[in-house]
Amino acid sequence: MIMEAAAPRAWKVLLAFAIIYFVWGSTFLAIRVGVREVPPFLLAGMRFLIAGVLLYGWMRAKGIASPSAREWRSASILAVLIFLLDYGLLFWAERRVASGIAAVMMATIPVFMTVSEILILRTQRLTLRLSVALLVGVAGVAVLVSRSAKFGDAPIDGIGAIALLVAAISWSIGSALTRKLPLPPEKAMSSGAQMLAGGVFLTLTAAGLGEFRGFALQSVSMKAWLALAYLTIAGSIIAFTAYLWLIHHESPTKVGTYAYVNPVVAVGLGYFFAGEALTARTVLGTLLVLVSVVVITVFAGRRNGTSAGDAEII
Repeated sequence: MIMEAAAPRAWKVLLAFAIIYFVWGSTFLAIRVGVREVPPFLLAGMRFLIAGVLLYGWMRAKGIASPSAREWRSASILAVLIFLLDYGLLFWAERRVASGIAAVMMATIPVFMTVSEILILRTQRLTLRLSVALLVGVAGVAVLVSRSAKFGDAPIDGIGAIALLVAAISWSIGSALTRKLPLPPEKAMSSGAQMLAGGVFLTLTAAGLGEFRGFALQSVSMKAWLALAYLTIAGSIIAFTAYLWLIHHESPTKVGTYAYVNPVVAVGLGYFFAGEALTARTVLGTLLVLVSVVVITVFAGRRNGTSAGDAEII
């Protein structure tokens, strides 16, 4: 007789959801705090080098085999798309765009992920429902960046908005490629290898952009170091571990709800703790993007039994 695995305790499930909801939602504010004092690509590089070494080392200590040369090549390709372009541009943009707005713009990842599934993976069909959801998402972004819409306040920084959209598109392409490229079967090892490679690429980019010139570690405040520690330990390791645990105990569609809770958390934290404006433009743009994400995520979950995209390690 085969015994079924016992269901996890309710408090563990609630705690795991609270972690991916609030920790990942709060990382946008932590990024904003960090990039005020540390150059953006350097800060991102430090975060993912440390997190990558810790996660990779943890997997090796558990006896998980190191990636093969072919798997390292795949991890490096994804590191460029997901860590160098996505996170590098996110950290860079948060010097120009409020943390809450950055979270809303990055919430468009499921929108671009669906486009990738239609055009690259060909696992989705462009139905009427998806078409409407995609248009609603585009409308939300348009509200945030449009200079013609009369909301009584200035639109978000155009260059920052473009950087965030490129970041979201890059993530969606990278997420689509994870289903095609050879990667380690252990998800945590795969993520550790990608983070490690991404940290190296981000640090090299920081050097190429001259971010090391004039930068002194002793000039960085304790607040910025705490932000980096929070991003590395809470955002990259604890929250990601909670996510991995949840996808083995809850439906992917339910776990995927982090995609539209995180922006709400980020906007609220930005408003209450960083003095970021909560205007009609922000509210309307956020609502349109979140409606789009909810429809796409739920539709994709019902159709495929999976969420609209893999988790972003914010």
